[in-house]
Amino acid sequence: MDHLDFQALQLMVRQGRITWAELAPQLGLSPPAAAERVRRLEEKGMIKGYGAVLDREALGYDLTAFVGADLSHQRHRAEFLALVGSRPEILECHHVAGDHDYILKICCRNARALDRFINDVLKQGEAVARTRSIIVLSTVKEEMFVPTETGSDPGTAGG
Repeated sequence: MDHLDFQALQLMVRQGRITWAELAPQLGLSPPAAAERVRRLEEKGMIKGYGAVLDREALGYDLTAFVGADLSHQRHRAEFLALVGSRPEILECHHVAGDHDYILKICCRNARALDRFINDVLKQGEAVARTRSIIVLSTVKEEMFVPTETGSDPGTAGG
């Protein structure tokens, strides 16, 4: 990846509906050259897809929670992952090291809906032995990933 690839990714994350005609001059390219560059990024798997970013609260989904889930046994992993994949309330699922097997980011209308989801969906079968929930009070930052051209870690010296 070169600096134009990084610049294209940054612009597209911030302005997902940008046209080739709008993107091209910001990259110093012609519209067909900008389109070709983005097509190559898609082919390499660096751009997974495109979609609208929804305001969950405006849609009436006011509660976000992170739920740690512990499997009762590893033989239930496939069952658990199938459940995760089938539920739109689960925005993210991460297999983690630490106190839990998985961390789920869940979006619901309210606390009652989260309670029902955990008890009637997550814990309904044999897969999940325990859960631990953390309710989000407010979100300070939530963004799509935007790479830096240098790839440096700003938390390290010289970054």
